[in-house]
Amino acid sequence: MRVHVVSDVHGNVEALARAGEGADALIVLGDLLDFVDYREHGKGILGTLFGAEKVGVFARLRREGTREETVAYSRALWASLEDPGAAVDEAIRVQYAAMFGAMTTPTFATPGNVDAPALWPEFAGDGIRILDGESAEIGGLKFGFVGGALLPDGVVPRRNGFWRPYLRTREEYDVSVGKLEDVDVLCTHVPPALPDLVYDVVARRSEIGSSALLDLITIQQPRWSVFGHVHQPLSPRTRVGRTECRNVGHFKVTGVPYVLRW
Repeated sequence: MRVHVVSDVHGNVEALARAGEGADALIVLGDLLDFVDYREHGKGILGTLFGAEKVGVFARLRREGTREETVAYSRALWASLEDPGAAVDEAIRVQYAAMFGAMTTPTFATPGNVDAPALWPEFAGDGIRILDGESAEIGGLKFGFVGGALLPDGVVPRRNGFWRPYLRTREEYDVSVGKLEDVDVLCTHVPPALPDLVYDVVARRSEIGSSALLDLITIQQPRWSVFGHVHQPLSPRTRVGRTECRNVGHFKVTGVPYVLRW
């Protein structure tokens, strides 16, 4: 059995269309949307709405400016649109039509933090299963899925009226993890809470990993734990007992799926 796994696709439709070649199934671990393209400023949702020049200014402020400058510039951009909510919704739908249309079948997918999971059922055709806090049998193994990313403890989700990332409270996330029993392969967007797996060497900060995932791995000892979210991890892999914990890579950049064989 051969299964290909991708995460952090961020608009790379061409590579996604090839990701399932030679595989018995494709697993997508979220972040389909390309919201801000820091490499090609004219792409992504912000590029579509505001153009490359303005996104370039936004990117520079993110790198070099203060938080106050970045927030002020961002608010000015959104205020320039007559209906920001409708504009974002349309841009998301255009991307999702292309992304889901590129998926080979069978595909098993869970959303990332840069996703709008409420829209997924509208675009997922036959042969594409959406799972979050659920399990599926693939080639005789039980695959468990949990989507989204974690909010910092005590932080209330921001609602700006037109876009909210799929960020979950720890309590909500842990409930989804708790629904998975006796899994052979753990499929999530974020990594378990291990320092080498959550630290991004380019961003120079630690993302938030899940202690509930680490507890599940320690107790259930699945064959594999596969995830993404951290684009440039300090370490792409580690072992916890018999479990191989693996960051499957920043698919937008690599275009290469991670391969599971058994």
